[in-house]
Amino acid sequence: MSQLDPHGREQWKTRSGFMLAAMGSAIGLGNIWKFPYITGENGGAAFIIVYLVCIALIGIPIMLAEFSIGRKTQKDAIGSFQELTPGKPWFVTGLFGVVAAFLILSFYGVVAGWALSYTTKAMNGELLSIPAEQMGDHFGGFIGTSLSPILWQLLFMFIVIVIVVKGIKEGIEKWNKILMPTLGVLLLILVIRSVTLPGAGDGISFLFSPDFSALSTEAVLVALGHAFFSLSLGMGTMITYGSYLPKNVNLPTASVGISLADTGFALFAGLAIFPAVFAFGMDPGAGPGLIFITLPAVFELMPFGQFFSVLFFLLISVAALTSAISILEVPVAYFIRKFGWTRQKATWILGTIIFLFGIPSSLSLGAWSGFTIFGLNFFDAVDFLASNILLPLGGLLTALFVGWALKPKQATEMADLSESTIGKLWIFALRFVAPVLIVFVLLFVTKIIQF
Repeated sequence: MSQLDPHGREQWKTRSGFMLAAMGSAIGLGNIWKFPYITGENGGAAFIIVYLVCIALIGIPIMLAEFSIGRKTQKDAIGSFQELTPGKPWFVTGLFGVVAAFLILSFYGVVAGWALSYTTKAMNGELLSIPAEQMGDHFGGFIGTSLSPILWQLLFMFIVIVIVVKGIKEGIEKWNKILMPTLGVLLLILVIRSVTLPGAGDGISFLFSPDFSALSTEAVLVALGHAFFSLSLGMGTMITYGSYLPKNVNLPTASVGISLADTGFALFAGLAIFPAVFAFGMDPGAGPGLIFITLPAVFELMPFGQFFSVLFFLLISVAALTSAISILEVPVAYFIRKFGWTRQKATWILGTIIFLFGIPSSLSLGAWSGFTIFGLNFFDAVDFLASNILLPLGGLLTALFVGWALKPKQATEMADLSESTIGKLWIFALRFVAPVLIVFVLLFVTKIIQF
């Protein structure tokens, strides 16, 4: 398989390399940090069923749309729309993606820095020396300090920059071939340990025995929103990765495979977490603190707890890294094309700016906690804007663009679905199903509708 397209632009070296990189983009903190606690807060298995439906109705169709746009044009998130509809304002869709990627990586790096820090705390035994009842105070004290979290954030961003600066074949593809199998092995070991603990059955039932009476309308909308965040949709990542694809990769198969891998990983993360949480009588709906407060307390009570705590926080760090690599590539690809920058220049400059923009997010949990934007601290305000506004908007516009701005024949040919029933269903989903569901998410998250 060629490493360069006819215009001299890099391409994936292998099909498996592309699949692992795209899976790495989708599989990140959202699967391990966010998915378990929102599952715990919204009824367990019933929430998972709704989430799977959301993936099928909007996740896979929009992922296929993004891959199609990128591969057809072989350009970045903004340039793709400009080439397909020159002189029209659809490029704003890509602009939303580039801005969303910039914002998300700024606070994503903060949380990833926490994971790196906790990995070292687990390695040196410090984490397990903290009494369970003091775990919350320890975490609050750590993220509330000014310097330490920023230094860990800096280390994480440095690693991301070093990988992305190497390019598609020698950087992103090469490292995902190492990191993704590592991720799978770490998770499998943690699942085996968790499900074999005495009392783990309640946690397994929580995940796989649905109680629809515990499911609210709000939970359905949360599932819809998380489908975007989890699959890296709406921020131009899959358009950018698709732009490095040659023509002989089957896009529907890739989209379904990547979505299934992402969902499967999230379920396995639940299997690694909830059986252990239930085995030691902890609260499955503990919220965001489930990872950094509840689980360290669980590891403290578990046989060989230090070993498994190291594996767990290493798992989080690696998952964060595979996603962050893809997020940084979005603005890097745009600046390389738009301004003619070298990859090295674009990566170092943009990575540094994103790191600096992330510092207020870190400080807003401590020294700058008194500074708020519409009642939210800086971290939560950036998260809300990017995750709840820009990502759904990007996904909505992408669906409308492929469903309405392009002719059905052109769209289905781009997606390897021409003259097929599945192609017609895909267009229908992009024209009607996905837009309606996304609008409901936007209305919900902006508090225009209440439930």
